[in-house]
Amino acid sequence: MSHSPRLPALRGGLLALLAAVLFGVSTPLVQQSGVGLGAFSTAALLYAGAAAVGLLSRQRIDREARLQRADLPRLLAMAGFGAVVGPVALAWGLQNTSGTSASLMLTLEALFTAILAWRLYRETMDGRVWTAMALLLAGGMVLVLDQGRAGGAQLWGLLAVLLATAAWGVDNTLSRALAERDPGQVVMAKALLGATATLLLAVLFGEPLPSAGAALALFAIGASGYGLSLRFYLLAQRAFGAARTGSVFAFAPFIGAAFAVGFSDRSASGLMALGSVLMLAGVVLHLAESHGHEHSHDAQEHEHAHRHDDGHHDHVHDHVPAGEHSHRHRHEPLRHAHPHVPDAHHAHRH
Repeated sequence: MSHSPRLPALRGGLLALLAAVLFGVSTPLVQQSGVGLGAFSTAALLYAGAAAVGLLSRQRIDREARLQRADLPRLLAMAGFGAVVGPVALAWGLQNTSGTSASLMLTLEALFTAILAWRLYRETMDGRVWTAMALLLAGGMVLVLDQGRAGGAQLWGLLAVLLATAAWGVDNTLSRALAERDPGQVVMAKALLGATATLLLAVLFGEPLPSAGAALALFAIGASGYGLSLRFYLLAQRAFGAARTGSVFAFAPFIGAAFAVGFSDRSASGLMALGSVLMLAGVVLHLAESHGHEHSHDAQEHEHAHRHDDGHHDHVHDHVPAGEHSHRHRHEPLRHAHPHVPDAHHAHRH
């Protein structure tokens, strides 16, 4: 059976880049639209928009695997880290630091994601990738030094953004196990849980009600920058793993920083430029990785959306469906060699 081993990586990279563009643009827009609003109210509106996208993008049962009751604890953890701690910390941080430095600091999400994916999912981390992570960390440290010179409030705002990146790194790693489920269902469930929790917290802390214009703007930003972006992110994880998706997604902060400058943010400095260069070098170095060797596949039975022209799905149908379809299927033991990425079929040890 013919297949192109590079296609999953290309597909995953394009999906992750699209997710990065949508999320990157959202960061300076949230700073502009959330002026005067509480952090919990801002997060609730963002994830209400994301939930709407999840509801509208669910697939038929024969196209995508359904969420299971056993997925609930993971979804609750994802919502806690990714839809409560992350957006609340980001919203507060954006009100207390520059949009450009906050956008750039979000690059460290890739660092947290890659390290957690290495520890929990055994994703490959060779010397090139470790060097890339070191560059990302060095760039983040330079940004902290830069904001420290600007004063305490700016530094605390940037550290809040750092907390958001750590929370989203945990969220990204947790979501890897649900990448084979219907992404519309995952987005809807996570966003509904997050929006409900942050709305209750907004009421509890007596945050002011947003104007109709601000509410609509944040809802729309959440739909594109959090809902559609998460959908594409999950599809990218399915294609080529959590660590690599995180690295491509690390372009989002540079997109956000460019938009922040376009919105008249004039906080750029020499240290900020140095930090951005270090981080960009880390992202590019990670994406330049190539990995291929002879490897074995153990017998496996699972359910996810798949095709029959990828070299890993050769089970028999009475009538072979055209394109992607979902059902429970079995993989027989197999040993072969080709360039690959740590997707659902390549979680072997090295």
